[in-house]
Amino acid sequence: MKEKFKSDYFYYRLYGDYALFTDPVTKGGGEKFSYQIPTYQALKGITEQIYWKPSLRYYIDSVKVIKKIQTETKGIRTPLKNGSNDLNYYTYLRDVEYLVQFHFEWNENRPELCEDWNEIKHEQIILRSMSKGGRRDIFLGTRECIGYIERLRKEQFETASTYYDGKKISFGIMFHSFIYPDEITEKDSENVLISNFTDIKMDNGQINFIRPEECHVKHNLREYGYKSFSKENMKSVEEEFNLLSGEGVDI
Repeated sequence: MKEKFKSDYFYYRLYGDYALFTDPVTKGGGEKFSYQIPTYQALKGITEQIYWKPSLRYYIDSVKVIKKIQTETKGIRTPLKNGSNDLNYYTYLRDVEYLVQFHFEWNENRPELCEDWNEIKHEQIILRSMSKGGRRDIFLGTRECIGYIERLRKEQFETASTYYDGKKISFGIMFHSFIYPDEITEKDSENVLISNFTDIKMDNGQINFIRPEECHVKHNLREYGYKSFSKENMKSVEEEFNLLSGEGVDI
């Protein structure tokens, strides 16, 4: 059997004044309360803001929690249908900093995009995009929480100290990720959005994530369609790379 492709690891620093990685349990009454740490899905979404193509999939391997976990509660006025306002309380994380390790693999459920599987060019685009702070705006869980990224080297990630060095912390069962229809191989589930939950532990300030398909607690949420891509409605990696090289719009 042919060995599955896996890219080299990439690393970046992620930071901001506030973050809100919402615990879904707190959403019902209009209040929002952040998890103490970013979820796998939040980090995946942030990574996709650096550079995204449907021909590849990102996997978050690890995150280091550099600063002390601190929260701050704010009163937020939200408009109601009758024209009045309601006061809700959102609990944010304050002054956050994380170091993230990730890699990509080919999206083999999109074989029509196999011509886009150029490892070297994708890697170069990702590295350059990280150096420029990403290609799209970075949000730390929600739009009012602006985030920033900086490219890191492997040694910077591995040698970085954290506030939680020497400590082991269990966060219990947390939301982990979604599995979208184009990431599912079982034919009877190909149009279903799945949510994953798993036990999260931090050792010396570092959380090592399992893959979405390895989560044992799964829920089928709803039917979920996805957009088809082809050479006609998607820029090839060669076109993206040429833009990176200064031919046309700089990324």
